[in-house]
Amino acid sequence: MLQTSKVVAVSFAANLTLMRRRNKNVFSALTVLLLLNNVPISVSAQDSSKHISLSEAITATLNNNKTLQLAKLDESIAASNYKQTEAIFLPQVGFSYTAFTTDNPLNAFGFKLQQKSITQSDFNPALLNKPGQTSDFSTKLDVQQPLLNMEMLYKRKAASKQTELYLQKTQRTREYLSFEVEKAYLQLQLSYEAVKVLTEALQTMESVYKFTSNQFNQGFIQKSDVLNAQVQKITVESNLSKANNNIQNASDYLSLLMGQPQGIRYTADRPAEPNKSNISASPGIGASRADFEAMQKAIEASGLMIQSAKTSRYPKLNAFGSYQFNDNRMFGFGAKSYFAGIQLAWDIFKGNSTKNSIATQTLERTKMTEQLAQMKEQSQLELNKAMRDLQDANFEIKQLQLSIEQATEALQILENRYRQGLVNTTDVLLATTQVSQLKFKLAQAAFNSNVTKAYIQFLTTSTTK
Repeated sequence: MLQTSKVVAVSFAANLTLMRRRNKNVFSALTVLLLLNNVPISVSAQDSSKHISLSEAITATLNNNKTLQLAKLDESIAASNYKQTEAIFLPQVGFSYTAFTTDNPLNAFGFKLQQKSITQSDFNPALLNKPGQTSDFSTKLDVQQPLLNMEMLYKRKAASKQTELYLQKTQRTREYLSFEVEKAYLQLQLSYEAVKVLTEALQTMESVYKFTSNQFNQGFIQKSDVLNAQVQKITVESNLSKANNNIQNASDYLSLLMGQPQGIRYTADRPAEPNKSNISASPGIGASRADFEAMQKAIEASGLMIQSAKTSRYPKLNAFGSYQFNDNRMFGFGAKSYFAGIQLAWDIFKGNSTKNSIATQTLERTKMTEQLAQMKEQSQLELNKAMRDLQDANFEIKQLQLSIEQATEALQILENRYRQGLVNTTDVLLATTQVSQLKFKLAQAAFNSNVTKAYIQFLTTSTTK
């Protein structure tokens, strides 16, 4: 669910000849936290940057995201399927033009009847038995009008529920993408904080390296200590390069969400100050959440399909009619006639197929009902966990803020004593690095708190009716 940040610890250890144990503890404490983004996107070499706000990123995503466009296409397909059910109200009209030729006695006599060309001589037994080649050209217009079909009426209602289902699905897709963009935007902000902390750490390492170099030049330490310090400085430089690349990774992921070309390096607004306040009351999972509503519409559609199967046993009433022209000449319209009627059709027994189909659909509806209940229970479980995670993050923020105040005060005291020559350089470096570490941990705790809040909002969002 909530993606935790990976942290890489980079330690620097320099062993001084006269103060080996103390300095070893000092440099082991110079730990730098590096955020590593998990987004598997290659870094583009394009050197371009653009500032973007969270609201702009969300708006661009809702306008251009491919996943949302696919959801809207599903919505349009469902609406089109619903329109197809208009056939139960509208007539079906067909036109045909047919040419016949035969020497079959029965058909030949029927052609002449349809052409209204029977004469006394046509009753001659010799002509009746051997009529010779007889042709008929028929122009026909057929009309069928459904009058009563309960089975199709319920199918139409089920198709209507399907359109509502996809409307809710599209809405939930919007809500998910908004949450995903906010999370990615917070990730981008934290990536910049990681660069800031690593930059401060590099400055610290350079100071330590300079200090050890001076000690070596004065003959107080061995060359291996200088080489170790240099290796650690190079390691921090490498991690700083990775941190800058992670900013590009986060930017590319934002571009993917927004449907924009990759390669742009986005700059984000400064992170807001950590909010110490907690959510006073635990929100509940609303029954009108879009994904719950979509599942409920599916259950209702299934119930309507069951009713459709049951009413398939009822008679169906349809009207039909035709108007035609018959002639023994091509494109002739010598004789005209009409044919009209009403048909009542009743499927009395279908080998228990209807009964078994109803039983199957009933089980499927029961399954979807259980799935909806499971979804609600799972969401409530995730909400309870998110509320506890938020409480932990806010408590950590409060503790870190207090620690930063104390560490800053301690640093000021050490700096004053350092100017007086009462403490050595490594003590000041230790205090400086400790402040930097705490500041990054505070930024990371604020990130966790903000992502958790966004997730709680995603879990508790209800559809406005």
